[in-house]
Amino acid sequence: MNVTDFYDLPRPASHTLHEDVAADDRPREKAKRLGFTALSQAELIAVLIGTGSRGEHVVELCKRILDDHDQRFGHLARREWIDLLRAYKGIGEVKALQIQAALEIARRYHLEDFDNDHQICSSAEAYAYLRPRMEHLTHEELWVLLLNRGKRVITHERISAGGTAMTVADIKMILKPAVNHLAHGIILAHNHPSDTLNPSAQDDNLTERVLSACRTLEIQLLDHIIVCRGNRYYSYRDAGRI
Repeated sequence: MNVTDFYDLPRPASHTLHEDVAADDRPREKAKRLGFTALSQAELIAVLIGTGSRGEHVVELCKRILDDHDQRFGHLARREWIDLLRAYKGIGEVKALQIQAALEIARRYHLEDFDNDHQICSSAEAYAYLRPRMEHLTHEELWVLLLNRGKRVITHERISAGGTAMTVADIKMILKPAVNHLAHGIILAHNHPSDTLNPSAQDDNLTERVLSACRTLEIQLLDHIIVCRGNRYYSYRDAGRI
């Protein structure tokens, strides 16, 4: 075979953003014409990773990934990059890292609206502050928000991290930051990775113990929030239990 014959051979099929798709339907071209708000969820991911795999176009691959995560970026954010690499042909190390980096950028972008001077006057506002920090976690964590007399956040601290079902709750460690920062009140918070909304008996016991200790130290326990995904949370204050 001479050089001319070699170059005349048909090219193997490759699956990029620019092949097998009408020009107007290419995600990058579509974004340039109409803006990123015109792109579907799958198309947004397709712009990030660029190519699919042999036999599956990049947009179809991204649709399949989203289908496996209930069409929610929040669910996808809970996956480790190594899990994506193992689960999907066409997703290599670089692509998996790109997806997770983009989701982390989105999370941090949302956090910019909630600095430490943010005022919290309701359970909904407390959840809005906590959600981007805790919703994506695959293990349980216990946090405390420290508020001043004007109900503005002084700071927040993670007290402990545990497994998928429970975390360690040390009353002294919970209240130490409040004493150190001379907080007027605190909001206790933990997440349920299982997304079970109702508190457990251990949650009830912790709330009672913290409430008792706060009374002794003349610190207000303003609420105990259980963080779940999908704009769902449980508030002990709203339930009339604090």
